[in-house]
Amino acid sequence: MGLKIEALTGGFAAPVFHAQSVFKMLMDGMARPGTIQTVEPDIAPPGPFGIAAGAIALTLCDHDTPVWLSQGLAKSAVPEWLGFHTGAPLTSEKAEARFAFTEAGTALSSFGVFASGTQEYPDRSTTIIIELAELEGGRRLALIGPGIQRETEIAPRGLPETFLPLWTDNRALFPRGIDIVLTSGKRFLCLPRTTKITATEI
Repeated sequence: MGLKIEALTGGFAAPVFHAQSVFKMLMDGMARPGTIQTVEPDIAPPGPFGIAAGAIALTLCDHDTPVWLSQGLAKSAVPEWLGFHTGAPLTSEKAEARFAFTEAGTALSSFGVFASGTQEYPDRSTTIIIELAELEGGRRLALIGPGIQRETEIAPRGLPETFLPLWTDNRALFPRGIDIVLTSGKRFLCLPRTTKITATEI
């Protein structure tokens, strides 16, 4: 019974207003890669879903957007919660997913197994939302590209060592490729496929 109640509660209190608010933050985040945004709506998604990840799911997912969940999320109340609040279908095929969500500590597989779009329709790709321990205090990374004046730095904590080579491979596909949102609790930052990411010298 607890699982069912958890799935039915914890969504947006004012769905249209809150979804518009989060959507604007996502657009701003994609336009200014690496900028940390803080989700305002107070929601309560089931663990291990973070608040920002849950808010992004409520904003972007609907019955036309297949969603892939990492193992920890798939075994929780998250599938029922997503289904009730968004109607989004779940898929076990990464290449079919419009959105993919991973909980903190998940090992990253090649981004190439997700949908990268086509030359004609590069937007038909997967956006991956990756939950981390923190968005600050980790290994420093330099970002350059559209929406960034000269260079900006991020220091997410909990990003796997494999991330940089995987991202380099992803950028090589441009204009195809996946986009990423890093989340931690109520905060998130966006990494569109146009962004070049390198490790900075300590």
